[in-house]
Amino acid sequence: MDELARQLANLAGNSPLQLLADPFPESVDINLFLKRDDLLHPLVSGNKWRKLKYNLLAAREQQYTTLLTFGGAYSNHIHATAAAGQVFGFRTIGIVRGEELAGKPLNDTLRFCQEVGMHLHFVSRDAYRRKDTPDFLAELTDQFGPCYVVPEGGTNELAIKGTAEIIPEIIAQLGYAPAYVCCPVGTGGTVAGLVQSAPAGTDVLGFVVLKGLGPDSLPVAQYRSEQPGDCLTLFHYPFGGYAKTTPELLNFIRAFELKTNVLIEQVYTGKMLYGIYDLARQGYFPNGATVVAVHTGGLQGRSAALDSVFLSF
Repeated sequence: MDELARQLANLAGNSPLQLLADPFPESVDINLFLKRDDLLHPLVSGNKWRKLKYNLLAAREQQYTTLLTFGGAYSNHIHATAAAGQVFGFRTIGIVRGEELAGKPLNDTLRFCQEVGMHLHFVSRDAYRRKDTPDFLAELTDQFGPCYVVPEGGTNELAIKGTAEIIPEIIAQLGYAPAYVCCPVGTGGTVAGLVQSAPAGTDVLGFVVLKGLGPDSLPVAQYRSEQPGDCLTLFHYPFGGYAKTTPELLNFIRAFELKTNVLIEQVYTGKMLYGIYDLARQGYFPNGATVVAVHTGGLQGRSAALDSVFLSF
């Protein structure tokens, strides 16, 4: 086993499973566990780590020294890829949507990427829409040399292989298969992995964090293992859309953090946890059901407003 494989293997399965006693503003009768993937690594954390794991191994096996990927100015995936490059010894290039950003001060996400060595290449929105076309990828290869390309959001077949490891870890930690495993849904890579590895009797609940995303736009069907019935249910809690929020959501997150001493953010995990709370209040879960929620990290995107939000409960 080479050094990269050894490092990656040592990280796998090391996120704790934490029982949260009475974590919500109103008590609900479920046993809620939090799979703390935010603690996998101080820089490369959460589901982005899971998605990158086997891509990094493939890049090394194919003798690439450069990772190239895509994202917006606040992309958790760009952030994680830059960090992974620094930690595991890859040069990194981030193709960032919005050429007008090139002449402006960098936000915290992009500043971090640059500080850990990522080359930021800003392109127009029209050019960015071509990111998956062979011609555009050839142009990037001509400009930057041979690169291992990781898609926007990190979701591909190797990413699904990584996220499929979450449920077996949960079962090993609990000693039994939970009734429900929950995760937020953006590009769908994490929920697809959960569906692939969910045993009979475990329902996967996906909490969609952006508008207009339905099952047909997710990669779930492509990666689902054969099993009786359909173990996936999607719920929509966008709170206005991707990376948008409301005072209600901010109040909920701050109350959750005060009761649990666990930091979350408003883009993904906060919306999922609100959804679980809302469903529990409506009686969706049987009394005493074991519900496991996956903390997908992304804390670098946590809003500063959460430090001063007024609690209105």
